[in-house]
Formats: sequence, C-alpha cells, structure tokens
Amino acid sequence: MRRKTQPMFIGHLPAGYIISALLRPRLQWAGTQGTRFLFAGMLGAVAPDFDMLYFHLVDHRQHHHHTYFIHFPLFWFGLSLAAGVWLLSGRKQCHAALAFIFTLNGLAHMVLDSIVGDIWWLAPFVNQRFSLFTVPALYKPWWLNFILHWSFALELAVVGFAVYLWRRPLQSAGCGLAGAQK
Repeated sequence: MRRKTQPMFIGHLPAGYIISALLRPRLQWAGTQGTRFLFAGMLGAVAPDFDMLYFHLVDHRQHHHHTYFIHFPLFWFGLSLAAGVWLLSGRKQCHAALAFIFTLNGLAHMVLDSIVGDIWWLAPFVNQRFSLFTVPALYKPWWLNFILHWSFALELAVVGFAVYLWRRPLQSAGCGLAGAQK
C-alpha cells in the first residue's frame, strides 16, 4: 500500500471566502469595498496553486509543485507580515487591506494543504516535508482515495460553512428562505 498525499481539492476557495467574510467587518476602517475585499481574499486562497501552470507546462511534472517558492509558507508569512505593517502604517489603507487579505489567505492555503498534503514549512532553509495525515492509496482511479478519505468530509464542511455565511446576509435581508416565511 503506497502512501499518497494530496492537498485539498475543493476547500481552498470556500475557505478564502470564510476568512474574508469573517474579517471584512473588522477591517472596514480601511475603506475597502466588500466585493473587492472578498475577491482579493478568495484569489489569495487559490494563488499558491497558480504554480500548477508552471508544473504542467514548463516543468513537465518533474518536481512536486509544493517545492516551488510560491508554496513556501515562509514566503506567504513574509508577505502577510509586510502587508500587515503596510495596513497599520496608515498609507493607502484600502490597497493594504486587499494585500493583507490576499496574503493571509495564501498562508491559510498552506495550513489547509498541510492536513493531508506535503508542505515544506521550513523551506527554503530545510528540505523536510510535513503533513498531519496521509491518505493511503487503496483505490483506482487515484482521486477516489481522496474522495473516500475522512479529510474530504472536512472539505465538505468548509464548503457548507461558506455557503451558510454566503446565505446569511440574504436571510437577514428577507431574501432567503427564512425571510420568505416571515
């Protein structure tokens, strides 16, 4: 039985929505528009996987795509720290808030990938991969191993909570099912 690691399939985008939606009220003082803030956060949540283009088109799958700098947690931590300092500096706070939520969700991507995917948390200084759990390679095709693993239920919970948060404002405004019953 081979050990198989794979990061999240469907959870990054909804996780980015959750983080952005929950932080948006706390960062309204920066003057960002809600839609732009949510977009920047959701884009940041999937940005580390932009390396898949290089992985498939240039590198021809020669190296694990989590070994590229865009998947280094220290890269995202550094960007988040810089964006946080920029945000607190008081200059161009709207842009700083967008940069902060983008980079924060990029860092969250690393945390989520670490559940069942290999992430090099100390790269580029230490060549050691980390993951909390592994997915055993029991089924063919390969993706069934992830769909049938308990970690996929976690992803579904993330998706469900994101849908709940997305629907919540509609319900309070009387546009959802709860509002229609009143």
